[in-house]
Amino acid sequence: MLLVLATAAFLIIFGLFLLALRRNRNRTVSLRLFLVWGGLVFPLVLLTVATVYGVVLGERITGARTIPAMAVEARAERWRWTFTHGTPQGSIVTENVLHVPAGQTVEIRLTSTDVIHSFWVPRLAGKIDAVPGMRNRILIRADQPGRYGGVCAEFCGNGHTGMIFVVVAHAAPDWDAIARGDSR
Repeated sequence: MLLVLATAAFLIIFGLFLLALRRNRNRTVSLRLFLVWGGLVFPLVLLTVATVYGVVLGERITGARTIPAMAVEARAERWRWTFTHGTPQGSIVTENVLHVPAGQTVEIRLTSTDVIHSFWVPRLAGKIDAVPGMRNRILIRADQPGRYGGVCAEFCGNGHTGMIFVVVAHAAPDWDAIARGDSR
């Protein structure tokens, strides 16, 4: 859509340029008309459409209005990830393994205890930083059961290359057992 808008703007501006070259030199063009329509109305309409489209698309991509099925607290520290999610029997804490239900959106709430780390599961979502003293949020969704590799994508020291984790997406029956706290 943005490419279409940019192409339309280019064609209109280039068309006006060609028209200006072709016009009779004895005719005068109203400077006020040119400034109001070409310098105010045209860019304002074009930028308004591009901005509205960008905001709507951004909210859809980030899932800003999506209600997640569950929330997981993710804590990064040199050189591991700790994931905590609640169950009716209490909290389940895992290290470097994140269990999620397949086909459902999961909210990950990230923080760090020492330096900036970055949570990234390339097949499930973009990456986001885990910053000490702050809480960031990302939504992930694994449409199919399986194992998905995750990494810290921010250099955090000598053990950075080993700071990997796995997201295990479970089918409904397996997830029900994990959610009850029966198995890990």
